[in-house]
Amino acid sequence: AEGAVLAAFKYAENKAQKTQQIAPLIYAPGAAVDTVEAWREGVVLGMAQNTARHLMETPANLLTPTLFADRATLLLQRLQGVSLAVHEQPWIESQKMGSFLSVARGSAEPPRFLEIKYQGSPDSSDYPIALVGKGVTFDTGGISIKPSNDMALMKGDMGGAAVVVGAMEAIAKLQLPINVVACIPLTENMPSGTATKPGDVVIAMNGKSIEVDNTDAEGRLILADAINYTCKTYTPKSLVELSTLTGAMDVALGYPYAGVFTTSDELWNSLKEAGDVSGEGLWRMPMDVEAYKPQIKSDVADLKNVGGRSAGSITAAIFLQEFVEKGVEFAHIDIAGVMKQTGTTGILSRGMT
Repeated sequence: AEGAVLAAFKYAENKAQKTQQIAPLIYAPGAAVDTVEAWREGVVLGMAQNTARHLMETPANLLTPTLFADRATLLLQRLQGVSLAVHEQPWIESQKMGSFLSVARGSAEPPRFLEIKYQGSPDSSDYPIALVGKGVTFDTGGISIKPSNDMALMKGDMGGAAVVVGAMEAIAKLQLPINVVACIPLTENMPSGTATKPGDVVIAMNGKSIEVDNTDAEGRLILADAINYTCKTYTPKSLVELSTLTGAMDVALGYPYAGVFTTSDELWNSLKEAGDVSGEGLWRMPMDVEAYKPQIKSDVADLKNVGGRSAGSITAAIFLQEFVEKGVEFAHIDIAGVMKQTGTTGILSRGMT
């Protein structure tokens, strides 16, 4: 069922002549109850993944930070156990999210911070599992502007955010008996007269100063504050962050695997098992803070947001670790390499995955 739903996906929303969408069969007359329930679960999982694919395929002018938050709200607010809050810029400022705001300041589109809670265990007020997703709805690179080749693909730089929304949809529809919280910082990264400049120093929510050496390393800047806010507000046991973070990840692993960075063997084993069951390739990458942190040392601040060409995906993960509160198991999953496939392979059609 999951494969049928994934194979039927096609993004044709903006075409004058619509193609007929194939609707998966939800109920088979005469089938056993267990078979029907298994099929329904597969449909839910496939539809949730297609939610993420649809968000990533949507052109950036049709999915600004505000429109992303609106669409996520429309999708999730009707589901049992889900509550949402969409925070605007004054709230973000009140939380002292200077790292997040340093990216947003270059765009005419206002930032949003999306907070989603699912309570599948109503007898508990704890949220042991937290998800954070990178929500850069379009990434020009800012003042450190990207080459024009393939820049249009940067409409998908909110892939982490899209995956988190899809995950919360599936969790809620399946009514899993757990409590989960998700936090998504949403912004564009644009060059302008108000944009952050290379060499600027900004202060993150946890008080650490960051030298912005490259404005195209913006994802880690917005995630720093989102991760720290989630840790401080919910004190989860485990926090999993997903992002199309580095081109270096694509160079290292290509399309078959997403890179996982964590110091927790327990969390890695859980993620690896989930990847094996779902058919998603995950590869554990080095997370040696002592060895790699010197690369993000700054002469004018506590940290730099880039660590040079060598080990770029690793130094990005080390940077994010600086904003995780003590006692929280953390995993960063870099999905940059698996963001898009260039041809139809198996059950997935060409495009965002």
